[in-house]
Amino acid sequence: MKKIKKKADIGRGMPSGFVISLLVHAGAFLLAGMLVVFTVHQKEEKKFVPPKPVDRPKMKLKKPKVKVKKSAKPKSTTRIVTKVQKASMPDIQLPEMSGMTEGLVGDIGGFDIMPDLEEMSVFGGSQSIGSDFEGEVYSLVHSRQGGTISMDQDAFRDVLRKYVLSGWKDSVLSRYYRSPKKLYTTHIMIPPVPTALAPGLFGVPEMEDYYLFVKYEGQLVYPEDIKFRFWGVGDAYIFVNVDGKEVLMSAWHFHHPWFGWWTSTAGGDRTHILGNQLMVVGDWIELKAGEPVDMKVLFGEWKGGSVTGMLLVEVDGVDYPTARTGGPLLPAFKTEKMTWDTLTQISRFLAEDECSLTNGPVFNDYSLNSPEPVVSAEPEPEIEPEEKMPESAIRLWSTVRGRSMEAEFVTAMGDNAILKNERGRQIKIPLDRLSEEDRQFISLAMPPKLDINFSKSTKPRKFGGTIEGVAPPVRGNFYTFSASIEKTSTGAYNHPLTAEFFAIGDEIGGNKHILLDHQRADFVLSEENDYTFEFSGPQVELLDYTINSERRGQRYGGFLIIVKDSRGEVIAYQTPRESLFRNLDHLRDLRVGWYFDNDCKRTLPSPPEPFSLPANTN
Repeated sequence: MKKIKKKADIGRGMPSGFVISLLVHAGAFLLAGMLVVFTVHQKEEKKFVPPKPVDRPKMKLKKPKVKVKKSAKPKSTTRIVTKVQKASMPDIQLPEMSGMTEGLVGDIGGFDIMPDLEEMSVFGGSQSIGSDFEGEVYSLVHSRQGGTISMDQDAFRDVLRKYVLSGWKDSVLSRYYRSPKKLYTTHIMIPPVPTALAPGLFGVPEMEDYYLFVKYEGQLVYPEDIKFRFWGVGDAYIFVNVDGKEVLMSAWHFHHPWFGWWTSTAGGDRTHILGNQLMVVGDWIELKAGEPVDMKVLFGEWKGGSVTGMLLVEVDGVDYPTARTGGPLLPAFKTEKMTWDTLTQISRFLAEDECSLTNGPVFNDYSLNSPEPVVSAEPEPEIEPEEKMPESAIRLWSTVRGRSMEAEFVTAMGDNAILKNERGRQIKIPLDRLSEEDRQFISLAMPPKLDINFSKSTKPRKFGGTIEGVAPPVRGNFYTFSASIEKTSTGAYNHPLTAEFFAIGDEIGGNKHILLDHQRADFVLSEENDYTFEFSGPQVELLDYTINSERRGQRYGGFLIIVKDSRGEVIAYQTPRESLFRNLDHLRDLRVGWYFDNDCKRTLPSPPEPFSLPANTN
């Protein structure tokens, strides 16, 4: 019998310390191996796997056909945003303004950098272009800290007298309230305007419209040697200081001047009408080519009603045509050529043929050296309507199996399309047998029925009170316009839609219209939004005021809502004025705030009735 040998015991005969050392090292090697495996495993998890490519359907775009005359310029596009865009001189012909006479300096134009139209008014805009005058409004019944100051007519005159005689030192006015907002203007041409409007334009709409004045400061410069003088009016007063010297002062026409230390040396005062007063003639001023001098203008009102500050220019040696009132048809003072937007603001309040807004010198030092902006007298390019195949026209249809046929679309019934071939035979074919392009055509050719509505909400505008507790002769409301579109038909329609609405205003005291708001939105009618979509615009202010016993302003006048499909086709519209839809192309050329005629072409506002004043009145 063989003896089974026992396996030798590895640890037998070894020192116990050696055995322990072996165990420790074995454990260390095992742990290291685990760490290596763990680290490698983590690196494998961080491998980058690119996402699958997204299959984006491509929409076929149709190229419009535009026929442009050789002598015509391309038609500019209009970009619709919720804010009023920056001004630019439109590439259209301006109507001839009074006093456009050969031989005078200047013409209609505009500067490359135009003021922001967001808050454009007759007092100016919120953005400086460098050649303008900076203006702010002061109230002498409020302190700089917000308290109330006792004020009457005599005290008001004393403050203004002290300020002017001090050399127009701002320290004299340091205790009185000054608007935090500044406006910038390229003209001093503020016709009779309800005084209650001025504080709001300077950012303090609820400030009282009495014992206040507007002050403008800037520089007077001309690119050539020039000798000229101002003619001007102010309600209730106006002061003009050039290079530290008073060159014109005027007060309300049927009162004696409030400040007797200055009188014109020119002669001919108070013989010709401008606005609601007889003009004062200023002293002669001589400028050297390109040498600027400081100029300051102050005008305002002490008891509410209306405020006026207008300056005209008479250049020495120039013969002027005759105005409606019998005096010279002088050009308005300006530091930039007046754009459509400037003319619009002034024309709202200025009677016709009392001065020229488009001629005369432009007081900046680059007006004669910079290239003239081009205002085309050529007709606008004629845009031919895109040649579109009627929905019932013969077209080529394709099946998913590659077969094709020519037929016209009749309708879709359930899951079938009804087509009619050239021989007049109707063919019923399942929709799922048609190509994707054909199914898309059928879906777009059968737009949903829509319920379109336009709404408006109003909030009254608050004005500050006037002296003796009499309400200002101006009322106002803030309007917010909205449009809603609801799908009323059954059946799916998942294509994107675009809606536009135009809110229209009408003149009070005129026959022109105003684009109050224009909004555009893209949407899809689906179960998620209950097949309804609504969008609104910002607040729009409409004013209703009386001046010279004439009611003026704006009122709400109508709307146009259009809905287009993804092809740009109008599939539905709603309006109480069909002329708006007929002239949609012209309407789209307009910007918010522009005035237009019955053909939706831009025009200037209807001028107010002139004031009737006796001549030679003091």
